[in-house]
Amino acid sequence: MPQAMAQAALLLREARHATVFTGAGISVESGIPPFRGPGGLWSQIDPAFMEIDRFRAEPRESWLKIKEIFYDFFGKAQPNAAHFGIAAMEKAGRVRAVITQNIDGLHQEAGGREVIEFHGNSRWLVCLGCGRREAALAERLASLPPYCSACGGLLKPDFIFFGEGIPEKALQRSYQEASQADLFLVIGSSGEVQPACQVPPLAKARGARLIEINLHESNFTPIADVFLQGSATALVSSLAREIGLNSVL
Repeated sequence: MPQAMAQAALLLREARHATVFTGAGISVESGIPPFRGPGGLWSQIDPAFMEIDRFRAEPRESWLKIKEIFYDFFGKAQPNAAHFGIAAMEKAGRVRAVITQNIDGLHQEAGGREVIEFHGNSRWLVCLGCGRREAALAERLASLPPYCSACGGLLKPDFIFFGEGIPEKALQRSYQEASQADLFLVIGSSGEVQPACQVPPLAKARGARLIEINLHESNFTPIADVFLQGSATALVSSLAREIGLNSVL
């Protein structure tokens, strides 16, 4: 591990355009469980309430589950050392952008500025009628389902449900990062969720080096130049120290 960490630090120091790509694993230590895999949320709860057609047909029933999981439970989560470490790398100019599959907003709360949210963000609501966005404040969720104050349309969390497409802007910005980056730092992603899992291999195919931080081997491990196995908080903190960011952590 010391040799792999030193190699990862060297790649990060030498990179001209480093991009971070995060999955559910980075937020596990903030108390947010992964959705897929053994012990994942969908192995315990039927995700049918997250299907867009079901949501439109039975908004109150869907919203009761959504509020319980994404706001009453996940809403209490705080950024961890991995989020802060990445934000410090960005502030220091070592990282250009973060592409995240997560919808928790923890990268921004930790201080991240260039965050591309591939699947949207639970902290915002969007009107299915007029497209207006507003903050998902507790008072707006006191009565379910919530309706748009502008047009009366149904409000849904501004993240991707089953049956919806990836936001075009997030998709294009992610592909742009994959084409420009000379280093991709993948953290806590299994590489199983389409189409997000296509982004790091695209960067690799275009010449980027790839560092992976994960508890277990993933679909990205075979193409990784450096694989650091362990918790995101410990390894991101160590990597940040290796590149001289001790004073900002």
